[in-house]
Amino acid sequence: MNTMTYKGYLGSVAYSEKDQVFFGKIEGINGLVNFEGESVKELTEAFHEAVDDYLAYCKDEGIEPDKSYTGTLNIRLTPAIHRQIAMLAKQAGLTLNGYIKEALEEKVEAAMSL
Repeated sequence: MNTMTYKGYLGSVAYSEKDQVFFGKIEGINGLVNFEGESVKELTEAFHEAVDDYLAYCKDEGIEPDKSYTGTLNIRLTPAIHRQIAMLAKQAGLTLNGYIKEALEEKVEAAMSL
């Protein structure tokens, strides 16, 4: 998936060959906000305007702009991977949840430092 960022918000981006237009939506918000443009420059400007307009709307309406997350995540693994992770967690002296949490935190930190 192609993405762009602005003010900490992520926009997903796609291209419609039929309409010959780039289009996208702001991800991770409490609503649906789309944007489009016929060039990368237009798309970027439309994305920035969409984020700015959305934030202004949320402020005016007293709405929290960011989607809330519970902190609970269910994942599906193969039984073999599940077993391997359980063994690694045990060796590290951690619970399965603690081991997965640490691994994900490390992955996110590495991605954010790029």
